Amino acid sequence: MKRKIIKIDELKCNGCGACAKACHEGAIGMIDGKAKLLREDYCDGLGDCLPACPTGAITFEERDAAAYDEQAVNAAKARQQEQGRPVHFGCPGMNAKQIVREHETFSNAPGEVSSELFQWPVQIKLANVNAPCFNGAHLLVAADCTAYAYGDFHRKFIRDRITLIGCPKLDEGDYSEKLTAIIKQNDIKSVTIVRMEVPCCGGIEQAVKNALQASGKFIPWRVVVISTDGRILED
Repeated sequence: MKRKIIKIDELKCNGCGACAKACHEGAIGMIDGKAKLLREDYCDGLGDCLPACPTGAITFEERDAAAYDEQAVNAAKARQQEQGRPVHFGCPGMNAKQIVREHETFSNAPGEVSSELFQWPVQIKLANVNAPCFNGAHLLVAADCTAYAYGDFHRKFIRDRITLIGCPKLDEGDYSEKLTAIIKQNDIKSVTIVRMEVPCCGGIEQAVKNALQASGKFIPWRVVVISTDGRILED
């Protein structure tokens, strides 16, 4: 059958093993110092290994491959447990999850302020392209400094949106490819970009614009610029 599955570029692979540890199904192993896809039928095509790779050696491809066999994966995990061997489920901090919140419980009164975050993880590089939270989502792509500079960030920007953050000056590589995949493969309703006024923050704005153009979709978007002293300069 033809389906989406991971592809590992051995030339880019540095042998760190992070992808094998991040793979929930045990589809990836290390052979002769390089990551290998050991079992096509163990790969679910969700790509939890992608953000774990520091060199960008893992990508998606669509090709003829064995169907994902969840029963076989679970059986393999059960055997490992019976034998007293550790079962790898990946880094807990990378596990995608949706957070259910009731707005009625939120308060604007002085004191503790409730979180408005509806999903995890939030780092662009850690996000699973096919996470269910992206379908029908209003997407927020923010420079990570913005939440510290603007005091009412959760209520003003995160509420009712799926949040992705990053710093183009500190992170290696360009976000455009990852954001393009998220926009192209999901039903994104709108995109809000929140950046700082500093020039280096233009990278995250440009990455989103490139992604929107590359996706071929016409999606409403806007840019909000935050000053270093915490004011909204442009909206």
